[in-house]
Amino acid sequence: MSPTWLVTGAGGMLGRDVVARLGDEAAGLTRGELDVRDPAAVRAAVSGLRPSVVVNCAAWTAVDDAEAREADALAVNGTAVGHLARACAEAGSVLLHVSTDYVFDGAARAPYAEHSVPRPRTAYGRTKLAGERAVLESLPELGYVVRTAWLYGAGGANFVRTMLGLEASRPRVDVVDDQRGQPTWSADVARLLVALGRSRPPAGVYHATNSGEGTWYDLARETFRLTGADPERVCPTTTAAFPRPAERPAYSVLGHDRWRETCVAPARDWREALEEALPALVTAGG
Repeated sequence: MSPTWLVTGAGGMLGRDVVARLGDEAAGLTRGELDVRDPAAVRAAVSGLRPSVVVNCAAWTAVDDAEAREADALAVNGTAVGHLARACAEAGSVLLHVSTDYVFDGAARAPYAEHSVPRPRTAYGRTKLAGERAVLESLPELGYVVRTAWLYGAGGANFVRTMLGLEASRPRVDVVDDQRGQPTWSADVARLLVALGRSRPPAGVYHATNSGEGTWYDLARETFRLTGADPERVCPTTTAAFPRPAERPAYSVLGHDRWRETCVAPARDWREALEEALPALVTAGG
């Protein structure tokens, strides 16, 4: 069967999960196989395959490095997305573009709706917002911006795998307890992306995070508990105790109202997802 989906950034954590879910339906291109910054290469890939759906998982994800290298981050997260959106417009392909909670300022006290006005406070957030705008402007009928947050999975470095490693090596772990968000399993995001591409609801912005909310401290304690470790070994601390170049949003909870327009159910509670995900993360080495 010829592939009908094209997945860019297929070597990353989310890209791997999307390709695995699609199987023979997908042609996955890693960063080494397709440099999305090259407009000619992007156009050739899309026009050559003429996929019904393109899933863009390619991204500059080094949040702190983007503060000093915003132009480089913008080339991947903004300009390159424009190349991809225009190529999809020419080919008549749907584009599912993965974005982030960092497009918001983190100052809210209730979940950000899909229509909430973005106000990024970091270079990373600004570059990701540029990519969102490129999709929505070039593909008003075929473009989907899918925001996610606090992503973890077996296929890459992430907070949960870090906690698994620290549990095995330290008697006590200090974890930030003043940032709230939605821990989200990459496999659940992959399910939502594939469901969007297949069901084709109204185009625009969707939020793909697990339901519920918690802090990094909550996530660390739940990780310890589910692996049989003592959660009391996790101790709460503040964002100020771990200064970083890029400001972390204090509140990153995303609302899921737009899923009501679809036949697709939003993602389950983050605790349920974590319990299912952990065996694969442990096998992957923590």
